[in-house]
Amino acid sequence: MLEKKHGITTPLEGIPAKPWDPTASIAAPLSLHAPTVLPAWVDYNGHMSESCYLLVFGDNSDAFFRFIGIDESYRDQGGHSLYTVETHIHHVKEVAQGEKLRLDFQLIDHDDKRVHIFHTMTHDATGDILATAEQMLVHVDMAQGRAVAMPAYLQDRLQAIAKAHASLPAPKNLGKPMGIRRKAP
Repeated sequence: MLEKKHGITTPLEGIPAKPWDPTASIAAPLSLHAPTVLPAWVDYNGHMSESCYLLVFGDNSDAFFRFIGIDESYRDQGGHSLYTVETHIHHVKEVAQGEKLRLDFQLIDHDDKRVHIFHTMTHDATGDILATAEQMLVHVDMAQGRAVAMPAYLQDRLQAIAKAHASLPAPKNLGKPMGIRRKAP
């Protein structure tokens, strides 16, 4: 049993990444996480609280990390991890306790230090889009506290995913700025 040493955990914490199979087909988009809305995620309005959307998107990122081979052993052996440096969430519809979610993951872009990703959260039964999240991740040397290049094998895996996701359309909310839209006088 994994001893809990911190407050926030993910559903995959302590579960090692599966070995990468370079011959396996890669889904476009990836569907790696499908939670059910827990009672602790529901606020006084009777729907999932806004902070819990980020929690679920973070868990989906963790599923992606493990998909490409980043888990606790990667962190512990090399002192590296992916950190989120920016997140934009678009809340579209409410979701209630006990409802099942489906999360789709799209790799937008990457370079040797950064990964640009997009999550779409849908209601599993209706297919309605509930929220989206766009994130920029950076590969960090945790001891130095700075961005460093990912090892070649991770870059190869990201390139394979990018190739599989190249045919996907750009998400509707990708790069969408926030602001109050006003009619011209």
